[in-house]
Amino acid sequence: MDSLITAAASALAAGDPLRALNCVALREDAPALALRGIAMAQLGDLPQAQHLLKRAARAFGPKQPLAHARCVVAQAEIAFVSRELSWPVKELATVQATLKQNGDALNAVHACHLQARRSLLLGQLDEAERLLGTVDPAPLPPIRRAAHEMILAGIAMQRLRTGPARAALTRAQEAAHLTRIPALKAEVAAAAQRLETPVARHITGDHERLILLADLEALLASGTLVVDACRRVVRRGKMVIPLASRPVLFALARALAEAWPNDVCRTDLLRAAFQAKRVDESHRARLRVEIGRLRQLLHPLADVQATPQGFALRPRNDVAVNVLAWPVEEEHGAVLAFLADGEAWSSSALALALGISQRTVQRSLDVLAEEGKVQWFGRARARRWTSSSVPGFTTIMLLPTLLPGG
Repeated sequence: MDSLITAAASALAAGDPLRALNCVALREDAPALALRGIAMAQLGDLPQAQHLLKRAARAFGPKQPLAHARCVVAQAEIAFVSRELSWPVKELATVQATLKQNGDALNAVHACHLQARRSLLLGQLDEAERLLGTVDPAPLPPIRRAAHEMILAGIAMQRLRTGPARAALTRAQEAAHLTRIPALKAEVAAAAQRLETPVARHITGDHERLILLADLEALLASGTLVVDACRRVVRRGKMVIPLASRPVLFALARALAEAWPNDVCRTDLLRAAFQAKRVDESHRARLRVEIGRLRQLLHPLADVQATPQGFALRPRNDVAVNVLAWPVEEEHGAVLAFLADGEAWSSSALALALGISQRTVQRSLDVLAEEGKVQWFGRARARRWTSSSVPGFTTIMLLPTLLPGG
């Protein structure tokens, strides 16, 4: 390896892409193309970075498997940062094995971390934990250790475990401080700030307040019956009744919970569940059917009793009833929650992460764009969507697709 390549690699490791480009900017050989690609990625020009890394991978070819594998790992990292979640993850597992066989343990760990980050973005928490379990963070250099702890913190936050998340972020801050890379320190600080940002509204009777993740964890552990409008479930302790696919039943449950311990008249329930402006006998008959279904589903946790005016929620064991809702109620809140991370998402990646069709995501994005809540750049398959400023909006931690244990 010549001195300019060595100097460029050292500059990139120190987080100085401009110094690296000064060394290799005019060269077209494979190592220089790879380093230029990584430098462009650090500068934020991801399309140019992908182009350079592909050229480098082709130039190295199968005769230099180690260098080729490193280029593939770099392409995967750019793809996931660009939220191209359909990038072939099997190829990443293959190059991870190649890196191990050729003695590049550090980049093999990096490949493992990339797979774990992708699983985390898709809400596959068990898979992300399994991948991290194969890595011993103790002997890693600070930059890799910080990445490891950041993924651990992300998993803990999505599982609503504030203590482990805070501990992991503290270790990530310590490791990031040792790297002296400003971008990494800022990324860790932004992640830590999520613990101090309201994630939900806590509604009890006529009172409501914004709560942090730690407050939410305490509420769910308190034994209170919670109607969770973020994840669309009814829960008490570890018992969870999902209603994400039953919007009418969830609307009835929420209306009853917000009125607890009082009852709700039939007219108000019909408005909440069916948006009925004029109530006729068919609506009343349907309400009786839906209440019967809700009573059957909620039987382990509560009863739905008929009253002279309507119906009332009666939790078992005389526990309190609370309601959780997002800080800002929004019809397309799930899409906004993913865009709240500040990254540029494609509609296909959003569809993959949300588990719904790309057409449904596209309709939501079109509506949000008309309302000025999202914006886009690029054309056709290269189009990416970012969030405009939506004050107080939560992130993906409380989506139905990311239930603890999922």
